[in-house]
Amino acid sequence: MSVRKQIASPLFFSTILATAAIVNIAHAGAREEGRLLTATEVLEEVQAMPDQRIPDALLSRAYGIAVIPDVTKVAFIFGGRHGNGVLVVRDKLTSPWSNPALVSLTGGSWGAQIGAQSSDIILVFTTKTGIEGIAGGKLTLGADASVATGPVGRQGSAATDMGFNAEIYSYARTRGAFVGIALDGSHISIDHKANGALYGKSGVTASEIFSGQAPAPPATAQRFLERLAQATHTAVRGSPAPQADMPATSTAQTPNGAAPSAEAPRTYPLEPQK
Repeated sequence: MSVRKQIASPLFFSTILATAAIVNIAHAGAREEGRLLTATEVLEEVQAMPDQRIPDALLSRAYGIAVIPDVTKVAFIFGGRHGNGVLVVRDKLTSPWSNPALVSLTGGSWGAQIGAQSSDIILVFTTKTGIEGIAGGKLTLGADASVATGPVGRQGSAATDMGFNAEIYSYARTRGAFVGIALDGSHISIDHKANGALYGKSGVTASEIFSGQAPAPPATAQRFLERLAQATHTAVRGSPAPQADMPATSTAQTPNGAAPSAEAPRTYPLEPQK
């Protein structure tokens, strides 16, 4: 074999391996973007159900929201639950939501049970304690943070008079019905591999994502944040703050040729002009 062929063969196989790696990364990113799209659809459909939507009073108290579509539960005496979803957080109740981090939900159960079921699950975090637990690695519902079935519709309106005392409220949509669900013992953890694929940075942490230090997410993440902002009546992350209409200023010059000085902002309603 010639020297040229000996050199060309390793280069050829290296090119094949590099191309395969790029294709795998592209597929992984598409898979995680699909998770965001599905979570957006779940959020839109649930909030479009007037009698079964999450109460606005509860959403206004949320420091974190997780949307986990297609959580599969399979049981035969012993049962297991697993699903992958999206989590966003905020520092203050008036702050925009953070960029989304991808998470996993797993859990088990025991008792007289048999069958399989798929549900869309939404978790509403009303304190910062639960959020900090997830960012640190893993959170066990019911042990690390109290969890309760969430009120919906008119039931939710009545519950606002009593106050929301649990740290996390859980919901599930199964076969068209949207109701509270008991998830004690289930674990929520950061999906590090999926986040690396979504943000294009291996080893990206939840803290980097939540604080905005991670690379910019794809457009599918922005769409999810826009729908969530509509549901919670908050500003979208990265959008300019709304400004009051200001009176138009003239660009004409003064008689001496100098530009007129900028007019100080005025509050509304205006006082009668003399």
